[in-house]
Amino acid sequence: MKSAYERAMERFGQTEPLPTLTDEQKAELAAIADRFKAKIAERELFLNDLVAKAIAEGRYHEVPELKTQLAREVESLNGECETAKEKARSAFS
Repeated sequence: MKSAYERAMERFGQTEPLPTLTDEQKAELAAIADRFKAKIAERELFLNDLVAKAIAEGRYHEVPELKTQLAREVESLNGECETAKEKARSAFS
């Protein structure tokens, strides 16, 4: 009988277990994640401030556009983060 782990690996087409990362490699991936978390937080603060100003000034029509912009930027930064982490992982090999 196969374990849940083995079944999941088969489902994703992997027969070998994932490589074990060293502490240095884990730290590098964590640093990448932290850098992008900071970028996301910066954009959230900036755009949420613009939303608050728009509401305070009665420019309600701008709020959905600003929230959409925030969602796009967060999605883009998350994608960039994953790309940077994949690039680092490929360098580990």
